[in-house]
Amino acid sequence: MTLALARKWRPKNFAELVGQEHVVRAISNALTQNRLHHAYLLTGTRGVGKTTLARIIAKALNCETGVTATPCGKCAACVEIDAGRFIDLIELDAASNTQVDNMRELLENAMYAPTSGRFKVYIIDEVHMLSRSAFNAMLKTLEEPPSHVKFILATTDPQKIPVTVLSRCLQFNLKQIPLGQIRGQLENVLGKEGITFDIPALNLIARAAEGSMRDALSLLDQAIAHGAGKVEEASVREMLGAVDRSYLFSILKALTRGDGPALLAEADRMAARSLSLETALQELATLLHRIALAQTIPDALADDEPERDTLVALGNAFSAEDVQLLYQIALHGRRDLSLAPDEFAGFTMTLMRMLAFVPLEQEGKVAAAPPAARPATVRPPANPAASLAATRAATQPQAPYVASAPAVESPPIEAELSDWRNLVGRIKVGGMARMLGDNCEFQSLQGDNVELVVPEAHKHLLEKAYTEKLQSALGDYFGRKLRLRISTGGSGKTPAEIETQERQAKLARAIESIDADPFVRELVENFDARVKDTSIKPVQ
Repeated sequence: MTLALARKWRPKNFAELVGQEHVVRAISNALTQNRLHHAYLLTGTRGVGKTTLARIIAKALNCETGVTATPCGKCAACVEIDAGRFIDLIELDAASNTQVDNMRELLENAMYAPTSGRFKVYIIDEVHMLSRSAFNAMLKTLEEPPSHVKFILATTDPQKIPVTVLSRCLQFNLKQIPLGQIRGQLENVLGKEGITFDIPALNLIARAAEGSMRDALSLLDQAIAHGAGKVEEASVREMLGAVDRSYLFSILKALTRGDGPALLAEADRMAARSLSLETALQELATLLHRIALAQTIPDALADDEPERDTLVALGNAFSAEDVQLLYQIALHGRRDLSLAPDEFAGFTMTLMRMLAFVPLEQEGKVAAAPPAARPATVRPPANPAASLAATRAATQPQAPYVASAPAVESPPIEAELSDWRNLVGRIKVGGMARMLGDNCEFQSLQGDNVELVVPEAHKHLLEKAYTEKLQSALGDYFGRKLRLRISTGGSGKTPAEIETQERQAKLARAIESIDADPFVRELVENFDARVKDTSIKPVQ
């Protein structure tokens, strides 16, 4: 009978244990120096090696060569522990043995000397599932254990273990195994099994395992069966329901161009293939994380990374702020997908939100956009004395000629700046720079210097990058170079504050209208009903 890969390739000594070097080093040193503790607590998520490590410790304690960090694996004790039939190794699943009677029976047997080994080793898995009475029964033995007894407790939720038990154990936290180490182990296993594979396929499996080596090996077993003895990228993608990254790269490239039709076309193509759009948002967030790495720590991307050039190119196309914003939108879009009318609507709405928040003045975007989608570029006049009206006219659609229509002059710059709320709505700026504009208040115009103030509560928006983007957008709008000077203070009349006040006033009127409604008043008076103000929304 063929064993599952997760069982066949389970580590049998500390050297084979992958990804837990910090724990292995501490335990190996303790065994080498014969500094043994009576109780060990191993914590960590599923499949990271808690039970495997516990069995290796049991071998290290009972190996016939002596207590050692390198058990021989050949003596009777080592062989029997590997086979699961060593009489002095007692494994208990606390999830199915929660009661105090089970624990008392186990502890009564602990008093007797080991039959064939050096120590009686008790491995209690998912120990947090024990009842409080069972923990109390265990406590006395943990306080004064017999010298021949060792406890190894394992749990995925140490928060549920009483502190009285925690304080009597040496605790080791096993971390989730990094993707690179999982992939390396899968390569090693497939090499020894003589199975052909693609590196991108192993990357997909390692990512899907989410830090669990056991899950990775189980998925590898499934991939071998699905691919008829081969592990290939296309087959693994189909098995996992993973999204082909070419779709995601096309989406990101469309965002750099501000190309809305291309975004929706990619979404339609993905829906036509019945791809998981929730997975697509997860993968999109992963890609944005890789792009952020390419921007800030290029060395974090391996030289042989298949997608390195594409990630670097996208890192150059987006600003660091835009990548952070798109990452948050992808996360929130995935979180809210269940609230959308349907998955496709939620996915496309997330893409449109990304398009709305990526600044239109982003470098390279105008040049890359198709002619129909390319926004008009406003350039300062060559002659500084050129009129603002002439500059503005060059950027507006030409209306049909009407002989009787009188010429309308553009309002002075200061007049438009004074109407700051409407002005912020007209200039082409998005993201955090737009947020800065919404939370500013116009003070004065002195020559080319625009004086703004921002409330103390929003002074964290005074980042150089946001200020420069807002300044650039104002310069493009007015067709002349302006300099922003922003201080803190203000009188509470920023666009954001005005909008909040208006919204609160609308809500107050809505609540007053509901309270005055005869039908509502009858329900309140005759049926002891109560109106929840938080459920009332003003009609837009």
